[in-house]
Amino acid sequence: MLDLYYWPTPNGWKISIMLEECGLPYQLVPVNIGKGEQFAPEFLTISPNNRMPALVDTEPTDGGEPVSVFESGAILIYLAEKSGQYLPREMRGRLQVLEWLMWQMGGLGPMAGQNGHFLLYAPEKIPYAIDRYGNEVNRLYGVLNTQLGKTGAFVAGSEYSIADMAIFPWVRTHKAQNVSLNGFPHVERWYNALFQRPAVKRGLDLGKELRAGTMTEEARKALFGQTAQSVRDGNHKLN
Repeated sequence: MLDLYYWPTPNGWKISIMLEECGLPYQLVPVNIGKGEQFAPEFLTISPNNRMPALVDTEPTDGGEPVSVFESGAILIYLAEKSGQYLPREMRGRLQVLEWLMWQMGGLGPMAGQNGHFLLYAPEKIPYAIDRYGNEVNRLYGVLNTQLGKTGAFVAGSEYSIADMAIFPWVRTHKAQNVSLNGFPHVERWYNALFQRPAVKRGLDLGKELRAGTMTEEARKALFGQTAQSVRDGNHKLN
């Protein structure tokens, strides 16, 4: 059995979509990031970066003790290898999927996250930050649009892969990012096609009721006010 430590966010959706696509049995373990549950000592033992999603595989393929995995990109690779799906075995195809997975992890996700923060959550509007991250997100959409124009199908070529599953949830937030897909026709075509996949819809629906409510001051502090002391406090409670 796979235990998915999850909250319905773009990074969480990557894994819920993958699990629905590959058909592996799993159970949901909610981690309410608005209440700071990602800093609970027991969660830190499986996710030392105090971020969800995280995964615990109680039946790993080596037959040994349960395996915990943190970081969404690593989880996607782990599930692809466990299921034998959505990550090519041959060198060139595998390399291209991993390149675009890392592009999302190091580029689109962090930049869109910062863009969304300064657009939606920052207590004051900072024009420089809004312009800086907005322009970079726009550039990254241009990179993705060019790539999809070349492949004509999916991000890493003709086959659907974990690269698509990693990128799609962040494009899902394009309206909040002040990005119109009309300016990126290849991204729009790809996005609309993926949105019709039943497993994608199920992945997006997982735990959607958990997000009900508005941003409270408590949630703001849990999400944006943490420091190294938060991790030290959590680790201290383990001793």
